[in-house]
Amino acid sequence: MIIAKPIKVLVVDDSAIVRKVFSQELSKENDIEVVGTAPDPYIARDKIVALKPDVITLDIEMPRMDGITFLKKLMQHYPLPVIIVSSLTPKGSKLALEALSIGALEVISKPSAAYSVGDMSIQLAEKIRAVHGIRVVARKPSKEGDSQAQTQSAIQFNSKALAATTNKLIAIGASTGGTEAIRRVITRFPRTSPGVLIVQHMPAQFTTTFAERMNSLCEMEVKEAENGDTVSNGKILIAPGNYHMLLKRSGARYYVEVKQGPMVHHQRPAVDVLFKSVARYAGANALGIILTGMGSDGAAGMASMKEAGSINIAQDENSCVVYGMPREAVKLGCVDYIEDIDRISGLALRCITS
Repeated sequence: MIIAKPIKVLVVDDSAIVRKVFSQELSKENDIEVVGTAPDPYIARDKIVALKPDVITLDIEMPRMDGITFLKKLMQHYPLPVIIVSSLTPKGSKLALEALSIGALEVISKPSAAYSVGDMSIQLAEKIRAVHGIRVVARKPSKEGDSQAQTQSAIQFNSKALAATTNKLIAIGASTGGTEAIRRVITRFPRTSPGVLIVQHMPAQFTTTFAERMNSLCEMEVKEAENGDTVSNGKILIAPGNYHMLLKRSGARYYVEVKQGPMVHHQRPAVDVLFKSVARYAGANALGIILTGMGSDGAAGMASMKEAGSINIAQDENSCVVYGMPREAVKLGCVDYIEDIDRISGLALRCITS
């Protein structure tokens, strides 16, 4: 019997406490081995060469060289799967999103009073497994200007949807690799597009910054969803971190409910929660899109949408960072189209407006 080698992880963080906690918690996992730690990028550089880790966890604000500068060098000369571990501050969240655009694959928050070490370690271990083995290609940092140029170019439920309305909407779910995939889809939507609802697995406060960044790039208005926000043409609502987002209807008007409640698939917000509410209240007036991500969140909800009459699109395997969530939806037979990420927006608009 062949025994799989454990995933070798290097923890890069200037906090001795964080390095110790991460090492202790991750060492409890049978398939993960913390081969080393480093307090700054200079020491990390030497340890990468010596230890050849499979995955790196990387802090952003560190002495001698910040994590963003180090990540740029790493992605150009020695690309590896990187998970950003950042404090939940507005400044940190902006830098984390920059890191994702450079080539980091995931973001996770450091433990805080509201976020236990146990919960953090479980999620970090899951993300390490998700990014392990992903081939990271050497590249130069991407430019947001490129995206602006591209912009031109079976589950039972009690349906409360209208048979047909002039108000259409698009629901999108994503996880690992999703911030970049979402950007490539929504920056191609013109300002007159139907309302869009998005669940991206992301910690609290990161969603605020992500929404602000997308708003600067998109023709549509993009904002982090608030309870009671109307879903309307020209508007994109992103579920806030640590809150589920559900579609509701009052007469012919769609709006969102933002609330907490139990995690679903270890996630809050969860894609299934959004998709099932879309099936219930929008039905055939909606279109579903499921993008790159680990696990199965969104598959059952997409099946509900399909049964309610929606058209569903899944990102294809070749353009996914992790072909987990789309694969599970395809397995359920609830996907109408499997498409490359750069063709999804055009397909979606043709389907929803025809």
